[in-house]
Amino acid sequence: MNNKEYIAELSRRTGFSQDNTQRMVRCVIESMAQQFDGVENVMVPDFGTFELKNRMERIVVNPSTGQRMMVPPKIVLSFKPVASVKNKMKKGEQNG
Repeated sequence: MNNKEYIAELSRRTGFSQDNTQRMVRCVIESMAQQFDGVENVMVPDFGTFELKNRMERIVVNPSTGQRMMVPPKIVLSFKPVASVKNKMKKGEQNG
């Protein structure tokens, strides 16, 4: 599902115009991004938690050349779904 399809479906389900739905989705995403700037986790009830994690510096090997390279430390975004979402994903269930 791409963004256009997502907005259309969300608009259909909520009864709001696609324009208003798009603005609401952008507002939610911007709000989440602001929380990440403050290095805070974002929990979405009945869905899961988005959290920032520190990745340590590590050495990787290029498989074709065998050359070893150092990858610097960085912060990555991870997602941990709640148990009910995780079970649906394992079973391959879809809401429709």
